[in-house]
Amino acid sequence: MILKSELNVRNKITAIGALVVPVLRYSFGIINWRTEEIKKIDKKTRKLITMYKMHHPKASIDRLYVKTKEGRRGVVHIEAAFKAEVINIAEHLNTNYKKDQSVNIFKSQESTQPNMNSIIKTAAKITEELSQPNEKSDADRMEYSTQRQDWESP
Repeated sequence: MILKSELNVRNKITAIGALVVPVLRYSFGIINWRTEEIKKIDKKTRKLITMYKMHHPKASIDRLYVKTKEGRRGVVHIEAAFKAEVINIAEHLNTNYKKDQSVNIFKSQESTQPNMNSIIKTAAKITEELSQPNEKSDADRMEYSTQRQDWESP
């Protein structure tokens, strides 16, 4: 509905960020999302944005996610929002409910059952993943910045 409206591109992106992303963020703490599902949602979002001529098919995908203040689209990266939300929920549980008896029971139960899905375990996995350097993305960023410098130089 948002993409079919007669809003300009900037307002459509703002509407997606204001209406769609909060629904997904709310579900991140409740539904057990797999990383593949999150990536699939992200890919579908990019595909729809391209289909409705809000982004050129040959343009860089990374340019979609750069903030509007920097002159780009400002689309919320669903995978990054998922990771941030899971880490925030785990930190909230660890800091605010240290003395809460029900949270302590929950933590002790999850430590005894290794196959149980847990937001705290998922947050630990994501934090470990983010702390490891990613050579491919760093190399891509370096390549992009070198190309940009070549374009800007006379």
